[in-house]
Amino acid sequence: MTALDLAYEECRSITQREAKNFYYAFLTLPAARRRAIYVAYAFCRYCDDSVDRLGSTDEKISALGGLQQELERTYLGHAVDPVFSALADVAERYDIPQEYFQEVISGVECDLIKDRYEDFDQLRRYCYQVASVVGLICLQIFGYKDPAAKERAIDLGLAMQLTNIARDVREDLEFGRIYLPQDEMARFGYSEAELQAGVVNQAFIQLMRHQADRAKWYFRSGFQLLPYLSLRCRACPAVLGQLYRKVLDRIEASGYDVLNNRISLSKPEKVRVTAQTWLSSVLPLLLTTRG
Repeated sequence: MTALDLAYEECRSITQREAKNFYYAFLTLPAARRRAIYVAYAFCRYCDDSVDRLGSTDEKISALGGLQQELERTYLGHAVDPVFSALADVAERYDIPQEYFQEVISGVECDLIKDRYEDFDQLRRYCYQVASVVGLICLQIFGYKDPAAKERAIDLGLAMQLTNIARDVREDLEFGRIYLPQDEMARFGYSEAELQAGVVNQAFIQLMRHQADRAKWYFRSGFQLLPYLSLRCRACPAVLGQLYRKVLDRIEASGYDVLNNRISLSKPEKVRVTAQTWLSSVLPLLLTTRG
């Protein structure tokens, strides 16, 4: 194996170990693009691990600064770390702008310096950095011809991150973070003190319904990405999007009570959604092949 092959294998190992559901969605891709997606995931994992590990905020910011420097070296052709060596190859093969990876670092850093969002404009910017731009990276790897695909990829990323936010209100609060827009909490008459106390009242339900309705709008727009992709690459984003969409359905079914319920899909449910979505995505390809 060459040094580059070993670098790619390291990224695959990281993805298999850490990605869980994502890993099986990635398996639907053609081999070369699948290998490239592993690299993108490994980079994002590096960013997340830099802030999730123990240490002071200053130490975490410094760690992200180190990743930023490594990213800059990578685009200058001087990568040292195996993940970044593989990233250099992927970035060149699929023409991925450096700014996309920079946005991911900036979004992760945001979690260290910002714990409240005044309005949805602020929240949308954060969601773009930590989710939508990852979709844009993946889009480069999937391949596309129509620039309109970018907006759909952005919206699918927003939908998935907004679902995460709705699901994880209680867990984020334990870390001192509130991603629900402050102006919307005020509009629906729900206070931070009530959130801290775990109060689930009509105001909270209406607030969370509003978050879910917004996410559903972005899902509708985001799923329109699929026709822009080749039949061989549609299943991956389709599976990921449907898994998150099912979580959103589960939030609605719980009466939006995410403070007293940990919303999730069981492993059999995830397998079923993955299989059904994969089959519906590849069926046109199978029919074309038979014909």
